[in-house]
Parts: sequence; C-alpha cells; structure tokens
Amino acid sequence: MVKKTLLPLLLAFVLMLAGCVKTKSDVAEKPASNEKSGGEQNAQVDIEILGMSSSEEDMNIVRDQLVKNGFNVKLNIQPDYGSFKAQQDAGNYDVSLSGWTTVTGNPDYAVRSLFKSGGDYSILADPEIDKLIDKASTQTPEEYVETYKELEQRLVFDKAYIAPLYISLKTQAINKDVLNPDTVRLSKSRSLAWETIDFNDQAKRASEPLVLSQANPTLTSLDPIKGNDGSINMINTNMYVRLINLTDDDKITADGSLSRNYSIADGNAEYYFLLRDDINFAKITDKKAVDTGERVGADDVIFSLNRAKDKDSVPDHRTYSLHEHIKTAEVVTDLSALENVKQSGSDESIREGLEKGLDTKITELVADKTQANNKEGKYQVVKVTTTEPFPQVLNYLAHQSAGIVSKKQVESINTYDVATFDVNKDIPYGDQNTVTEGDKYNNTLYTSGPYILSYKNDYEAIFYKNPGYMKGTENEPKISNIKLRFIKDLDSSLSALRNGEIYVLYGVPENKHEVVEGDSKLRLQSMESNSVSYLLFNTANREVAKSEDLRKAVLYSINQDEILSYYQGKKIKAVSTVSPLVKTGNELKADQAKVTEFLNKYNSSK
Repeated sequence: MVKKTLLPLLLAFVLMLAGCVKTKSDVAEKPASNEKSGGEQNAQVDIEILGMSSSEEDMNIVRDQLVKNGFNVKLNIQPDYGSFKAQQDAGNYDVSLSGWTTVTGNPDYAVRSLFKSGGDYSILADPEIDKLIDKASTQTPEEYVETYKELEQRLVFDKAYIAPLYISLKTQAINKDVLNPDTVRLSKSRSLAWETIDFNDQAKRASEPLVLSQANPTLTSLDPIKGNDGSINMINTNMYVRLINLTDDDKITADGSLSRNYSIADGNAEYYFLLRDDINFAKITDKKAVDTGERVGADDVIFSLNRAKDKDSVPDHRTYSLHEHIKTAEVVTDLSALENVKQSGSDESIREGLEKGLDTKITELVADKTQANNKEGKYQVVKVTTTEPFPQVLNYLAHQSAGIVSKKQVESINTYDVATFDVNKDIPYGDQNTVTEGDKYNNTLYTSGPYILSYKNDYEAIFYKNPGYMKGTENEPKISNIKLRFIKDLDSSLSALRNGEIYVLYGVPENKHEVVEGDSKLRLQSMESNSVSYLLFNTANREVAKSEDLRKAVLYSINQDEILSYYQGKKIKAVSTVSPLVKTGNELKADQAKVTEFLNKYNSSK
C-alpha cells in the first residue's frame, strides 16, 4: 500500500481534524467517583489527548466528558498539522483526535487504509477486522450492510479501538445574485463540478469568468495519479474525464463520464464500459485552449488505468493503492463476448445492459478509436477485470486519480527512467512549473475533461473550456473561463465572497453559517458529508494498548447528544468511518454505569 500525504481539513484521500473555538466550560462539575467493591474509591486515571489548536473546541468537549467520568485529562495541543503528526508518529498520546473523509463514496475506502493490518494509516493488527474488511469488499451494497455492522461491532464496541464523535456537514456558499444556484452542485464525495455552473445572465458565459477560490497555490501535480490532496483534487476532477462518475449522493452513474453505459458481469470481477465518441483532448496554444483533434479512446483508457495501478509507473506515485484491485484493462472487439456473458444478478447479457437507452444499438466494436462512430452503431468497449470480485472498484474508477490522460502525449513527455528520476533535470507530465508564469512556463497538458489549465501564478490560476468536450450535449461546459483565486485565509475568502470578488466558497465551517445565512445575496448549501471525527486510541505503546477496559471506559464517556447540542444540530451521530455510507443500525450511547464498571476492572487488574 502506498503511503499517502495527509493534510488537515482537505477533501482526497485526507486526514481531517475538526474544530474552531474553545468551549465555555472549564469543567465546573466534580468528576463522578468510581467505587470499587467494598466502597473503596478508585484513583483518577491519567489520559493524554493529542490534537491541533484548530481542534481545541472538540478537545475541550471530550476533556469535559472524561473528567466528569473520573479521568485526569492532559491536553497535548499542537499548533499545526506538521507538529501534530510528529507527536502522533512518536506515540506521545493516549487518544488522538482524528478524522477521515471518504472521497470515493464507498465504505471500503473508509476502512481499509485506516484499520486493516498494514494499512497506510493503520496502527491496528486484528485478524478478525482484516477478514471482515476483505469480505465486505467482495459484496454488493445489498450484501455488505451486515458485514460492516459486524465490523463496527468489533472495531468500536468489542475492542474499542476508536470512539466516534460525529459526522460533519459539507457546505458551500454561493453568490445567488451572480450565479444560478440550481446549477451549482454539492456532492458528498465528488469535488465541485464546474461544467454545470451557469450565470443568471447567460449572456456572460463567453465574456465573464467564473471566479472560485482555494487555499493552496502550490499544486502537487497535474498528472492525476500523482496527487490526492486539496491542492489538486478539484482541479484534476475538472481537467480529466473518468470512465464513470458518482452522483451527488454517491451512486454510480455514467452521466457526464467517458462511458455511455457500463455493465457488471456475473461474478462481480468483470466490468464493461461502452465509450463515447464525442470527447477530444484539449491543449494550450498561446495561452488559449484549442481542440487537439485527438479523440479520447480505449487506448488512452487502458494506458491510464495500467499506469494508475502500477506503483512504479511514475516517481512519487501517490494513488496506486486505490487501483491495486485492477488486474487487466483491455479493449473488446468481439460482439459475441458481450452476448455470451450474463450481467450480475440478471438474466440479461452484457450487450443488452450496454445498449439500454442508446439511440443507436451496437452494430460493430472497433479497436481503433478513430473508427468509432456512435451514430452508426460503431463503438469501443473497455473491459476491466479485478483481481477478485470487487464491486467497489467502480467507486475508485470515479475518483479523480482515475482520470484519463493522453497515451501519446504522456509518453512523449515522460521519457525519463523512473528508477533514476532526477527532480533537478527531469520534467514529468503535470509538473506545476510548466504552467507557472515565468521562464519555466511550457504548458504541455492534454486534458480530457471539461476544462484545461492555461497558466497560474501565486495569486490565481486561469482555466478555459475544452472546445472538444461533448459539444452540443447537456454536459458541455456552460462558462468559457474559470479564474481560481488563491486565498489562504478562510475569513478573507468569506469576505471576498461577500464583496463579490469570488462567487462560490467551498467548505464553510459551522461557525460561519450564520454569517452566510444573514447575507441576502448569498445562499448556503448543506448536506451530510462523508467526514467522520473520532478518537483513535494509541494501541501501540501506551496503557490503552494493554487495557481494553480502559479504552471502553473512554468510549462510554463520550456523549454524542451533548456534542450535537453544542453544535446546534450541525453535526450528525456516527459509529465509525462508514457511518455516512452504510446505515448499520449501530449506535453509541453514553453510559456512566459502564464507565464505572470498566474503570473498576482496569484498576483491579493493576
């Protein structure tokens, strides 16, 4: 598994830490006494909570609840993510205030890296949890609910490896005087999609830019497989089309993707995609977008997926673990191969599944993308086979890291030897320096998505509509020009929105909701996110590693009703990181009697 970069408060595959301001409570109540049998009072138990200063609000809430239940709490508050991670890596904590956002919309991503033995971020080693994670990954959504319920039972209630806090809301604010708010999507997993956004005054589409913002001006990479963080997730999502997409509520869809249809074969290990013929790659000439005339086809898909799954395809490959379940990707040219295979859970053939809703049925399958002509019934079909039955592969194929790049262009740029790659002289495809104004500017991007980045500096990045992207369809981008401003400070971003300098603010914290709702020209969009905050126990080198009873005493001290009340209902109850995705029916309820019971057991065992 690849070790991915974690940044706080980002959407990618990312570690998140919640919180904004201090609580008012200074723990006025006396802690509850814990009585041993015979009336002897237990000594308070010391426990250290690690978090960041931005999480201080949540840390204080948790501290209050633990103190009331007989703990002596020490807060280890670090000023930034770097120092927090250093403390976490050193094991200087009993409990770490942690979080996770499932950016792919599927529960496997919500648990595999975090809790499987040897996972990217896992400090656990529990064979039973490993077995349940692997079992659920082979099941369909109808089947895996019970498996994830069993997983939660062991992870939270039986072993108390984590203590859940809450699910956050995902929000964005829109200038509804400028933009038609009904065209601005808010998705649980997917980043902000630009192609649907439109002005109230449609006459501005060609002449006025859509102005957005993000915090980080340093872009990890514009090669979609080389980054999964907040600097490029939104950008690469809009620059590269994928085989499949997610709806706003995380359902798999072909809408707005490279596929007209998709179908899963019986056995859940073979996946077929019927490709569109109306997307060309865009490139930049004289800082303007032009149509290359090169169609996005099966050869590009196969090339892109093979490099996505191969950790050695590029230096510093950061997303290959998302695609390690891909065994092969190939073009299908034999129509009988579609007719002789049944769809999963159906008596219909793969061909019948791929032809549903088509204006013109399949008459011929072609290997050469230039020969595809959907109006004449000539199509390309790509077949993806997984290493084992793995229905959730579709979610990973919808992630920005599975964006389709140009085989011809990437191979012409990446002529270096990966094993001897030299950052001082080798210039890989997607290097941000090639699109940054100055003497290193040499934009070699070929993008398959609705937009292409022309150039950037420390203040803004300029994008143009791909002139060869689904022309004449509802997915053709509405606005010709995007200006992405780099604003590091959230308060400054909110001021820019209120002043009409930007039109959408992506990710509005709870303590700013009232400001947005009080501004007549703004609209706040909000939905349950896939972001879960929880306490992670240090099961590696502290007392909680040895004592399940101690962990359970902390677990049953957590009162989610109090947390939700503090946040005025702007948080949602959670049980685990899969809670936003799978409704298992499990629930954590604070229980002081259980706290006393488990503390008694812990003290008796010392």
